[in-house]
Amino acid sequence: MNKMLIGGIAAAVIVGFAYLATKKESADKMVDGGSVKVGILLGFTGPIESLTPDMAAGAELAISEVSKSGKFMGGTTVEPVRGDSTCVDAAAATATAERLITSDKVVGIMGADCSGVTTAVLQNVATAKGVVMISPSATSPALSTIEDNGLFFRTSPSDARQGHVLAEILKEKGVMSAALSYTNNDYGKGLADSIQSNFEAVGGKVTISASHEDGKGDYSAEAAALGQAGGDVLIVAGYLDQGGKGIIQASLDSGAFKTFVLPDGMIGDSLPKAIGSDLNGSYGTLPAAQGNGAATFEKMASEAGFKSGPYAPQSYDAAALMILAMQAAGSTDSNVFKAKVMDVANAPGEKINPGELGKALEILSAGGDVDYVGASDVELIGSGESAGSFQEVVIKNETITPVQFR
Repeated sequence: MNKMLIGGIAAAVIVGFAYLATKKESADKMVDGGSVKVGILLGFTGPIESLTPDMAAGAELAISEVSKSGKFMGGTTVEPVRGDSTCVDAAAATATAERLITSDKVVGIMGADCSGVTTAVLQNVATAKGVVMISPSATSPALSTIEDNGLFFRTSPSDARQGHVLAEILKEKGVMSAALSYTNNDYGKGLADSIQSNFEAVGGKVTISASHEDGKGDYSAEAAALGQAGGDVLIVAGYLDQGGKGIIQASLDSGAFKTFVLPDGMIGDSLPKAIGSDLNGSYGTLPAAQGNGAATFEKMASEAGFKSGPYAPQSYDAAALMILAMQAAGSTDSNVFKAKVMDVANAPGEKINPGELGKALEILSAGGDVDYVGASDVELIGSGESAGSFQEVVIKNETITPVQFR
């Protein structure tokens, strides 16, 4: 047998084995029964660590509901695997995402949470490895146009919308001038730009727009600069467990400001608990929905032993959407089911609320359509982000109190 013939046979054998291996891998991602893993990538440490336990619990509630139904891909169960994004450390977040994908073998990631680490994970890990990410809380406007190969979605609206809502509230309250402090990252800068441009468009004046760093022990210098610029209120586009809290406390200590405007990253029970009665009268916004879906989720969360706090409903919805997309596609391969996320999120189809995931799985298995409403009134627009609504809140008696939806 000549060398050319031997080489040809060897090449054919190699190609054959490669084909079988690829076919087997594809089959593994579509097999009924067994279990699959979904990553829960949130900042369990860091500047929003008081929020993430309820967020994780929300996502895991959806996952548990699916597994208990026995109706996902022929009885396949879903297992959550937690990973710490830290919210602010891009290197740590990407290392965690790498571990979730390569070691834990997750088929998708619910997360990340904060915009900077979400961007880093998407660009450095998820896109390269072809893994779907659905974030419940990354709100930077820059994520609306980021190159993602159709792999990235989010169940919270962009801060481009939040800036508009906050400007409307300020105008209604007769606020004509404001100082603005923002955390020095993608989230803070994008939100600050949106707030300033929208506030100025309705006739307001931003006296100063200054960044602050998280993790400092003393914010008196920042508070002094903000106070010198002046303003009717101080808008703090930061994080409630870190620099944002420090800016508020230093401003109160120096008497620079008495009323604070709090975007979503500053909304959580830990802030009024830390600041006390001096925070009463301050107000802000967070993504939230009203209606049967929201009420049902609040009841489900209470029964499961956690609170339907900021971004917990959106976390439930992010996990649910991912799993329903897999069922619709008949595959747990991200590069296959990514095409179904928008389909299950929007009309046409039977409307699906929290607690009805088993019903949705049955409809999809039979070839039908669902319109997932969920806990946060899901409607995905553009490249896959929530159209969303916001809840205006006020701090009253050291408690976050709802005012109205916008």
